[in-house]
Amino acid sequence: MQRELFKMASNTGDESSKTAEQKVDSTQGNSSGNVQKPSARKPINLAYNGRSFMRDILSESILGFIFWSVLHGFAPMVWFYPLNMLEISGYEALAVVWFSPILCAIPAIYSALQTKTGLFLLRAIMVGSVASFQAPTTLTRLMVLTAGNFALVLLWCATWWHKTSQQRVVSFWGAMIGFIAMLASRIWYVSINPTWSDTTSNTFILTIGAIAVVERYFAAEPKSPEPRPNETVSPYWKTIGIGFGSLLFVTHWIYGEVAVVSRWSVTGNPLPGPHPFPASAAVFLELVTGILLSTKLDLVTNFLWIWFVGGHTALGLYFLSGFFSFAFGLIFSLFIMAAWPEMSDRLISCPPVKTLLVVMATYLFEMLFSVWTVAYNFVPYGYLTREQTAILLVFCVFMLGRALGKGSPRNTDEKECTHIGFSNLDGTGSHQAFADAKIFIILVAIVGIAGFAYRLPAHTSRPALEKENPREFTSLIWTSHFMYDNDGWPSYERAAQMLEDSGADIITLLESDASKPFLGHNDISMWLGERLRMHDDFGPSTKLHTWGNLLLSRHPILKSEHHLLPSPRGELAPAISATLNITGNLVDFVVTHMGNDRDDEDRKLQAHYLANITRRSKNPVVFMGYVTSKPGSRDYKKLTTFGKLKDIDATDIDRFCEYIMYKGLRKLGYARISHGGLSDTEVQMAKFEIPKTRQFEDNDIIITDKNEIDESVRFSDKFGDYKVGHSYPKEHRYHMSTPKYFIRRTKEE
Repeated sequence: MQRELFKMASNTGDESSKTAEQKVDSTQGNSSGNVQKPSARKPINLAYNGRSFMRDILSESILGFIFWSVLHGFAPMVWFYPLNMLEISGYEALAVVWFSPILCAIPAIYSALQTKTGLFLLRAIMVGSVASFQAPTTLTRLMVLTAGNFALVLLWCATWWHKTSQQRVVSFWGAMIGFIAMLASRIWYVSINPTWSDTTSNTFILTIGAIAVVERYFAAEPKSPEPRPNETVSPYWKTIGIGFGSLLFVTHWIYGEVAVVSRWSVTGNPLPGPHPFPASAAVFLELVTGILLSTKLDLVTNFLWIWFVGGHTALGLYFLSGFFSFAFGLIFSLFIMAAWPEMSDRLISCPPVKTLLVVMATYLFEMLFSVWTVAYNFVPYGYLTREQTAILLVFCVFMLGRALGKGSPRNTDEKECTHIGFSNLDGTGSHQAFADAKIFIILVAIVGIAGFAYRLPAHTSRPALEKENPREFTSLIWTSHFMYDNDGWPSYERAAQMLEDSGADIITLLESDASKPFLGHNDISMWLGERLRMHDDFGPSTKLHTWGNLLLSRHPILKSEHHLLPSPRGELAPAISATLNITGNLVDFVVTHMGNDRDDEDRKLQAHYLANITRRSKNPVVFMGYVTSKPGSRDYKKLTTFGKLKDIDATDIDRFCEYIMYKGLRKLGYARISHGGLSDTEVQMAKFEIPKTRQFEDNDIIITDKNEIDESVRFSDKFGDYKVGHSYPKEHRYHMSTPKYFIRRTKEE
């Protein structure tokens, strides 16, 4: 039965495919694999019957924006379940909806989907799935989004292989402009896709999407759909399918958000490589330039361009660091985006169903591989993929290079060659698709760059620190759960409000690398840095397979070093050691997320590594870490003895994960705040004072009555008052016998 379906699929949408396959030039299909120079292309003569291409492309660009948003939004929702359960959940099986084009193997269904009504239904389902953001439950949201992905792949099959060149062209360029528009919108929303940001923007996008769906339904169609008798069917459909799937994944993985290249390149201060703001502007412009560069077909299909430029820049991006890595990432972006029109032309020269199934199977395999490289400690056979991102990147580029190097899919007889794809680069017909689409691309690029200008004040002006005692500061640690709340919705603004209310001066957020494709491609560090007007430092690099570790500070970060802690067996553990200038005083901060509690040897080595950093520090030190050990345990003692640290509250024995320790400082207060439904981990805070001399007496008397403490030292009253036991409400409240304050026996140092 499957064999018959695929046989029908190869003929679907092109009744002459068998004849076409027999006419494939021998130089393309011979066993030697000689690459033929692409033949001259004849333009598509688009018959619009008075209808403007610009109006068509505008509607399709809106739908293209939603296409990318719905596609990119699916993996994070599926991932939410194993994220909470720390194991395979079963919902991963929903990814089979990406194989929905199998339905098009039935000619009647395929023909029905290409009708005006069929396309309307597919577009309506895809756009309607945007409303999943406002669903009442997590499962409902996932199911609605699943339906949207089911429809969008069918829509892709129905439009890119449509019987009319008009629909094929506007669908492709709508997807390209929609992708650039999505990146531009994320610039304005500081790396967050506005589709999944808040109810207001979600409703707006849903509304304009609905308008675009209706507009396309009432669009005038060509009087007589043009046949496609002279187009060849590529014999390389498997290679092209795998290559295109790899192109789709790399575009999502590395360039689905313009800040990713910077985060891949980061190494530490004072020369960490370019910060995502404003360096991401260069990435954005290079992506746009890559599309414009796609007109140079002799370059895009050139052997040196494919293997020397494409291959080497990919390796440079991954294996180098700092500014060198970033520079290679810029060139690689040119290579990737320039490949889209040519690879898309080759894609639709292949039989639609089985080729698109190969595309989505490749995309899914590579997506799962990217998950396995990081989550190897929680998935079956994870040891096989541990830290193997380089293999994934090499595989993607190699398969894309093979697809580009297999020669043009077009007939070698120039008289019979019809440009079946999308670019129409050398066209002289009634419409030059690329020339018109280029106008939209440039306009969207201008909008994106304007977003960087709009955000500039958040990086150039920060509020002055006004404190009664400038030597006092408040530190905070929280495991932020990738900024998804316990129901799977983004918690950025709610988390930012909580952090702002806390009054913390130095913040470390763990589990904060959401720049991966299955976590939404959101730059938590940059977003919070701008929202709270704080300096930010994220490390180690997001390509190094950790769950993320960031440092936010109201005080300047003079220098920092990023550490990948020893992890011979378990999950990789990140750490940052940084020196801050706190009102003229140097204070060192060590922030970390140690390994899982079941990896005993890892934690032993990590505790020794971190203790060695704090032991050698000549400045006062604050340690904020996720230690996964009980008070008094081996790792705890390693930090407090060998590391010369003091626990902020040694009497608090009801801890396991988060700890705040210090040396060379006077402790003033300690508080624990419930997570309020935003995470699975509470917030911990500590107040310190920088002594005027090295000879001082620390505070060691605990009091819980805030009325006995100067108002300037008290914790914020926005989280209530002293509370014994747990707090479980859906808001942040003090709990676990805090807040506590510390005073010393004598009043003088």
